[in-house]
Amino acid sequence: MNTISSTVTIFLFISVTATFFITPGVSKPSEDATLSITEFGIKYGHSVKEHDVVTEDGYILTLFHIPGKTKRSILLMHGILDSSDTFILRGNLSLIITLANKGYNVWAGNTRGNKYGRRHKYLDPDTDAEFWDFSFHETGYYDLAALVDFILVSTDEQSIRTIGHSQGTTANFVLLSSRPEYNEKIKGFIALAPATFLRNVRPPASNLAKEGPAINRFLKSLGIEELLGDQLAASELYKLLCSQRIFSYYLCFLSTVLPIVGIDPTRIEPEFWEVIIGHNPSGTSRKSIIHYFQLIFNKRFANYDYGPVENFRRYKSLIPPSYNLKQVTTNVSLFVGQNDPLVTVKDVDILRLMLPKDPKYHLMEPELWNHIDFIWANDMDVYLYPYIFSSLQDFE
Repeated sequence: MNTISSTVTIFLFISVTATFFITPGVSKPSEDATLSITEFGIKYGHSVKEHDVVTEDGYILTLFHIPGKTKRSILLMHGILDSSDTFILRGNLSLIITLANKGYNVWAGNTRGNKYGRRHKYLDPDTDAEFWDFSFHETGYYDLAALVDFILVSTDEQSIRTIGHSQGTTANFVLLSSRPEYNEKIKGFIALAPATFLRNVRPPASNLAKEGPAINRFLKSLGIEELLGDQLAASELYKLLCSQRIFSYYLCFLSTVLPIVGIDPTRIEPEFWEVIIGHNPSGTSRKSIIHYFQLIFNKRFANYDYGPVENFRRYKSLIPPSYNLKQVTTNVSLFVGQNDPLVTVKDVDILRLMLPKDPKYHLMEPELWNHIDFIWANDMDVYLYPYIFSSLQDFE
């Protein structure tokens, strides 16, 4: 339990220190820290439409649409604890605005459990624990499938292209391997930091994964199923402590976030950190976090591990089945950062060997490029976008 104790100690240190140094309300938040994705679009020259998409199992997800003029539809899928907002936070430099300016028909999806996915036809996320009984498996098998089908019906297109970051890539690989008919509906998939095999994850995330079973028991004993939801008190406190003055940038970002995602202090400046905190974290389920811990600890890209007895009941096997990546026959482009401790070059090399069609592969040139630089770096237009557009052209 040493890792848990250390985490609690760090959080208490942040709370006490920030309370001493920070006076709430002194720092006026950046405008972009408070804008909705619709307001972002208007500010940067594009209209944004909102749609409700209902999954097969009753979850209601918000799908944002930035209409394009000349090119095909692209669906963007965010990472864990994130939302569709992530792709527009950089304004004119963001992926959404960049694609829209190029004429693409842009769709930004959300998964169950984040701030745009806390609705269900029958379940109440505040009172029904069943609402939170999901991991990234369901985000791929149900959520992504529903979003893709909605876009195809809405546009009368035969297929779309997808771009995923982190968990957004996991969802794509789950869908394409579990429901192979979607390989015809997704004709090209760009995977930014593809999170599948996580055998070589580095500390501190690897240390947390070792404590995964203990963390899981601890959370379940407290009845905690939703983690870091947008409206939860813990998230509100975190956003308050980490959005005030430049002091919080050094304490919350440089000292706490960067060790997890990769030390690269030059691509996220203090002013933009304030924008990030205004929109993140956005919530997920306990089970989603634990499923990733299982990938790290068990060193397999596999279904959720419920334990031998429940596994046998669900899967007819004592261990959860691996996802059959040989079923992924669509065109795939893999992007990996040399300084990403979560999705490492070694693990992406394993993924490359598992795919039946040789994927396009791009190792990011800056040596310090990390896990979150794919969505928030201040030089994405130089080091990332040219290769994204090259992949999209190959998908035509």
